Parts: sequence; structure tokens; C-alpha cells
Amino acid sequence: MNVGVTLATAERVLRQLRRDPRTLALVLLVPPLLLTLFRYVFDGSQMTFNRIGGPLVGIFPFTMMFVVTSIAMLRERTSGTLERLMTLPLAKLDLLLGYALAFAVVAVAQACIACGVAFSFLNLNVNGSVAVVIGLAVMNAVLGMATGLFTSAFARSEFQAVQFLPAVVFPQMLLCGLIAPRDHMTHVLQLIAYVLPLTWAYDALAHAVAGTGDAKIVWDALILLGVIVAALALGATTLRRRTS
Repeated sequence: MNVGVTLATAERVLRQLRRDPRTLALVLLVPPLLLTLFRYVFDGSQMTFNRIGGPLVGIFPFTMMFVVTSIAMLRERTSGTLERLMTLPLAKLDLLLGYALAFAVVAVAQACIACGVAFSFLNLNVNGSVAVVIGLAVMNAVLGMATGLFTSAFARSEFQAVQFLPAVVFPQMLLCGLIAPRDHMTHVLQLIAYVLPLTWAYDALAHAVAGTGDAKIVWDALILLGVIVAALALGATTLRRRTS
């Protein structure tokens, strides 16, 4: 790993994102707008918003970062940018870590904006630590980024990359416990849920919102960190120069 190459790659990606205001608006504004919509859908039930809104503070950024990073990496391959870069003396891990670092910066900004809107303007109340909820929201955004970089290796077009959203993200949202408690599901679905990273993300956020289970939050966060590292490592091994 070459730190200079990694930082140079991250700087290049951030410059590209700065010149793409529509993508920045999509990444930074859509999660707080969705939270606002959700808040007023349950305008007559603040307790429901407090219970589900906390986890959504992390789940919405996860979803947006997954979509944006998978399409951005795929576009680099289809345009031939990766093919030209990999003729230079740099490793795949340097390249992927550069992208990860750049999008991690965006993920932090995205999660902080979503949390700021939720707690300051939408009156989201949590029994636990607001700082912990914000930290978990940032981790979820980074998880979405890492998962998006990994899954982009299996797409050959932007249309296929978008198709991974219902294939990868939606089942996790259905099974994580957000819509229905997992103990009300069949045993098979419970087993599937426990191997999906969004389940652990939801559990950590739910405990943080309720202000219970500090040890559980730490355990869930460590699992998420392991998934992030594994996704980036697998992404480096499956990274192809070009998608035909």
C-alpha cells in the first residue's frame, strides 16, 4: 500500500464529485428530505417517529451511499479510467482505498447533515446518546459505501448497478427488524437476517435510540467494522480494469 497514491486517488475523486452538483445534491439532500417526509407521514404519532426515525437516520444514508458508489465505480470502469490508471505503478488496494477514503468523507458529511436535520428541525427524541446515534449513522453510510464498491464489480452497466438496490438493500431492510420484529418471522428468515449486515446496523441504532445495551452496541459496531473491511478487501480482489 502506498499512502501517497491512495491520497492522490481520493483527491481526484473528490474533485470529480465537486464538479457534479447533481450527485452531491442526491447524496447530501435526499436522506434528510426522506426523513422529513417520514416525519410528516407520522405527524400525529411522534412516538412512532422517535422509534423508527432513529434507525432510519442510519439506513437512509446506507442506501444512498450504496447506489452512488456502485454507479461511480462502474462508470470509472466503463469509461476506461481504471484501465488507464492501472497501467501506472499502483496496486488495486491503493486504488480502492483512495475511492473508499473519498466517499467516506462524503458519507460523514451525509450522515451528519441527516442527523442535524433530524435532531434540530424534526424534533427526533432518543433516550440514548445523540453522539452515539450520529456515530452509528456515519458507520452505516461508510458500510453502504464499502458494499457499493464491492457489488459494482458484478455489474456491467449502470442499469445493472441500480438493479442491485432491490436485490441487495431492500431484502435487508425487510428482514433487519425495521418493519416487523424478527422474532415474529419464520425461523428460516431469522437465520437469513442474522447474516445480513443491515440487521446488525439496525440493532445497534435501535439500542442507541432506546438508550439500552451499551455492550450490544459495541458488539454490533465491531461486526459492522469487520464487514466494511471485508467488503473493501473483497472489492480489491474482484476489481477489474474495464467492463465491456
